[in-house]
Amino acid sequence: MGDARLPVTAWFGLGGNVGDRMANLAHALALLSQSCVSVASSSVFETPPWGDLDQPSFLNLVARGTTWLEPGSLLARVKEVERIVGRRPTRRWGPRVVDVDILSYGNLVVSMDALEIPHPRMAERAFVMIPLADLDPDWVHPATGATASVLVNALSAQERECVVRVGPAPVFGFPESRA
Repeated sequence: MGDARLPVTAWFGLGGNVGDRMANLAHALALLSQSCVSVASSSVFETPPWGDLDQPSFLNLVARGTTWLEPGSLLARVKEVERIVGRRPTRRWGPRVVDVDILSYGNLVVSMDALEIPHPRMAERAFVMIPLADLDPDWVHPATGATASVLVNALSAQERECVVRVGPAPVFGFPESRA
């Protein structure tokens, strides 16, 4: 796929638990800003591992940017960002330098072999929904119509308590970060 004709707002979930976690997030954001304009980021949150529990805690954030790339091209760019920052293949849900997921792409619902948008499990994950609501509590889930704040409130108190704000968005040559 090539470039889209009109700009689209894309939302990304970023996380990592290996190495200098904050620097890795900042590096990934700087690289994403090369493919997106008007990039903004949530605060940074520390979260326990999910799925595979035998590993260090993660730092997570959500970013929003405007892109002209179509979903398939954007996925290729996200995978390139992960590779450049240092992600290597590991076990499912295992430790990683950085993980970048496309959470949503405009109001589209996309189902491709390697890509589902909106991210199929995002509403179940406090480490995604809390940073997303931090950045934009009025964001609307393209498939359900629920806002980010409604989806956060639907999570259990125990899940919400495990997501702890540790600071503002990392700034590393990154335009329009949110403090």
